[in-house]
Amino acid sequence: MIDLSQFKVLTFDCYGTLIDWDTSIAQLVEPWLREMNSPVPPDLVVSTFALMQARHQQTRPTLLYPEVLRRSWRDIEEQFGWDANPARADAFARSVPHWRPFADTLESLRYLGRYYDLAILSNVDNASLAGTLKMLEVPFLFTVTAEDVRSYKPEQPHFDAAFREVAQRGMRNSDILHVAQSKHHDVTPGNRLGLTTAWVNRRHGKKGTGATLATTAEPSLTVNSLAELVDLHRSTQAGTSPAALSQT
Repeated sequence: MIDLSQFKVLTFDCYGTLIDWDTSIAQLVEPWLREMNSPVPPDLVVSTFALMQARHQQTRPTLLYPEVLRRSWRDIEEQFGWDANPARADAFARSVPHWRPFADTLESLRYLGRYYDLAILSNVDNASLAGTLKMLEVPFLFTVTAEDVRSYKPEQPHFDAAFREVAQRGMRNSDILHVAQSKHHDVTPGNRLGLTTAWVNRRHGKKGTGATLATTAEPSLTVNSLAELVDLHRSTQAGTSPAALSQT
């Protein structure tokens, strides 16, 4: 059992963990699929996006995220044999600030923010994240973006930047609990660097891994939602242990 009282900072992945990018992307492309009379289901577009995005992030780590999205959409068009549509590519590239939070995100962040400093380590650009932060409504101690570090997770620079941020505030790496949905982007590098990691299994009960790549990694803690993390914290405050939560 992890003692949640040992941590001072919760660092979050944003998209997939706080923001429901699977649903948001599917809702964006559904009208396009109807216009094209395409039989491709939105979920397949989302999982294809995960592959295309990773390729651009790995080969061009300094590419700003809107351009990653634009190029990924063009790849998706090519993958499914659709005619190139620059207007759709541009809309896809600009879509991040319109992706919506999960239903439990805002309330959970408000609660957790009373006990921890909160931070974000995200694979987007500063402008896109700024649009999202307006929706999240809570203060963050710091944020680290791909634009800041000129790199994309699962590479190490995001985490190095976070370690510097907490050190400047007199805290240690062991004071961090890293909370994320993606084993590929977050749990695997977090484990490698000795971080305590909480995997939010947002696709619990669903097939596939959505907009992230599949990988095997053992987190320190598994919950199916941020609300479950909140419940775990409340139970430890009260000295009880909720059996519904899955821990590793």
